Amino acid sequence: VLCMPGAMGTAETDFFPQMKGLAEKHQVVSFDPRGYGKSRPPVRDWPEDFYHRDAEDAHAIMQALGFKQYNIVGWSDGANAAVILASKKPEAVSKMAIFGGNAFVLQEDIDSYEATRDVKKNWSKRMLALHTPVYGDDLQPMWDGFCDAMKGIMARGGDICQGEAKKIQCPVYVLAGAKDPIVPNFHPEWFAKNIPNAKLHFFPDGKHNIHIKYGDEFNKLVMDFFAE
Repeated sequence: VLCMPGAMGTAETDFFPQMKGLAEKHQVVSFDPRGYGKSRPPVRDWPEDFYHRDAEDAHAIMQALGFKQYNIVGWSDGANAAVILASKKPEAVSKMAIFGGNAFVLQEDIDSYEATRDVKKNWSKRMLALHTPVYGDDLQPMWDGFCDAMKGIMARGGDICQGEAKKIQCPVYVLAGAKDPIVPNFHPEWFAKNIPNAKLHFFPDGKHNIHIKYGDEFNKLVMDFFAE
């Protein structure tokens, strides 16, 4: 199982409940994406194809480790890159669970990102406690880079991976927090409707971090799905 982190995320900050929980039945691999965590220097940059680059990096890691086929768990930005990876490498991806991702951005998405731009004012204490030890004074300029990258996608029409999602061949489990303040419900609903072989599950009181807040329940759902 390959766990693909979200924006600013690392294997340790994003998937500590899965690194242990999913390992009961699977070999679990995660990584610090290019420009994040210990995959620095250089610091993260945001070319127009950065989601495609993340997808290529993730597949290259699994190939280097000798895994020709694997399942994916993708969160947030990692979900978007996972969708691209599954569409580009159908022979490699057996099943996929994604959550917190979005195949496109609308103005309301940009507004929600902008509402979090000032990390000291707008991030939760938990998020700051997770990421400040990793990035220190680089945290604010890096998050500015992400927010600006989202505005760039919006300026280019808003598409992230809509076409790729519709080409996915493997079974996909779309999970979501019904009260996610960052990714509105229409995003996971779009994935579930447009990915050919997808099913959808909402955590009624969940927000953006359902795999951490409801770690045991999340892990069981995912492992049962992989075992089907």
